[in-house]
Amino acid sequence: MSAFSTAATTGRKKRGEGHTRREEILQAAKELFLEHGYDSVTIRKIADRVGVSAPALYLYFPDKEQMMLALCDQTFGLLLDSLGDIEKTVTDPRERIRRFGEAYLRFGLQHPDEYRLIFLGSNIPESMRKIGHRMPTDDLSRPGVVGAVVFQRLVTVLVEAEASGLKLNYPADTCAELCWMAIHGLTSAFILKPEFPWSDRELLIDGMFAMIMKGLVKEG
Repeated sequence: MSAFSTAATTGRKKRGEGHTRREEILQAAKELFLEHGYDSVTIRKIADRVGVSAPALYLYFPDKEQMMLALCDQTFGLLLDSLGDIEKTVTDPRERIRRFGEAYLRFGLQHPDEYRLIFLGSNIPESMRKIGHRMPTDDLSRPGVVGAVVFQRLVTVLVEAEASGLKLNYPADTCAELCWMAIHGLTSAFILKPEFPWSDRELLIDGMFAMIMKGLVKEG
């Protein structure tokens, strides 16, 4: 995790520098959520880490839940970029499903801190606990929506695969959830147990996706 300056600063940035302060706040919040857990972190702790007063922090975020939602959107936004590349370049439906899943796994392994924050702790804001990936995606400005957009993109890939003649064993949204659950298990194992003597990571990844495809798609 990168070091972070806690030198005292003024509460309001100069005109045009508000985005920088916002990013400083999000970085501080991410570090503290990872260090102490979402529930244990207060606005005061975040303000102290940034080096501003709590009232100054409220200029950017009304509460820590909005910070967590912004961190979720920031993280999933990076994943969306790689999914867009796959949608543009991969046409085979089976390969598309696999590549979507692999992009998610590789993303998790390349961003272990962000993955820990969003998926491996009790960091889910109250507004997300009961809707999660089923949040409506009609309003892309809604805080926390980007994760649902990522999930919906996978559902769309599965629906398109079925329309092309591929037969799924379950409804597309169930297939998407099963796909995520399987990949999440592998990603979590690699992140939480980096020193464990796994047989061969790449072979495990290939084997997992072979199992996923057999489970999702009917033979013949």
